[in-house]
Amino acid sequence: MARWLSFFAEYNFTVEYKPGKQNVLADALSRRPDYELAHLAYLESPLYELIREAYADDDDLAGLVEALSAPDKAVELTARQRSRLHRYSVVEGLLYYQVDGGDEPRIVVPNDEDLRHRVLYEAHDTPLSGHLGREKTYTSVARNFWWPHMYKWVRKYVQTCETCQRVKPAPSASAPLMSLPVPADCWRSVSMDFIFELPADARGHTGILVFVCRLSKMVRLAAVRKSVTAPQAAQLFVDNVFRHHGLPEAFVSDRDP
Repeated sequence: MARWLSFFAEYNFTVEYKPGKQNVLADALSRRPDYELAHLAYLESPLYELIREAYADDDDLAGLVEALSAPDKAVELTARQRSRLHRYSVVEGLLYYQVDGGDEPRIVVPNDEDLRHRVLYEAHDTPLSGHLGREKTYTSVARNFWWPHMYKWVRKYVQTCETCQRVKPAPSASAPLMSLPVPADCWRSVSMDFIFELPADARGHTGILVFVCRLSKMVRLAAVRKSVTAPQAAQLFVDNVFRHHGLPEAFVSDRDP
């Protein structure tokens, strides 16, 4: 309120009261009626139907679905399945699992690799998912679905996501640049580099091959053409460095073409 009072204080105007009956437009906007909802429509994901159909191909889950759908029917279950039967429930053909009474029931995904990857795709790759990281993707999947070792599935899926590997930065910082060791004597370590795009001389040379002693910083230069080859560069090294200072112990170069 104070902000609006400060804003309107810059203007010279007079406030006049106008009853709502006379100010029909403003009254209609400020008193919009809440209409009664006529009907509610929703779309069911085809993923749920794929899960229902996949239960029949999973021997373990097929028995659980049958036992819970028809309690009076004698269904052969293992001792482990019977001990955990109270954690499962069937609603509209979908098998739900909950760890304890306070846990929210989650849909059990059958042992189908393609189907589980489809669930992970929906939670990680779709535009609404946004390629979240491992923990957030797992939280998104675990909110509605469950299967054994699900965290390992999510971790592997996110680590092998091509888009994440190409776009996201590396999880760990790169190692810092290390200083080169100081040479013990002159011309034992030589740095070399090319400089191109210079004005051409009388012989058509537009570049320079630079040799620098890393200890004394003494420089030797050789004019080169832009089309200089590796054998030509080696001969220039022999003529300008080797014949005067001998063979160095190390070369430092940025590997120019």
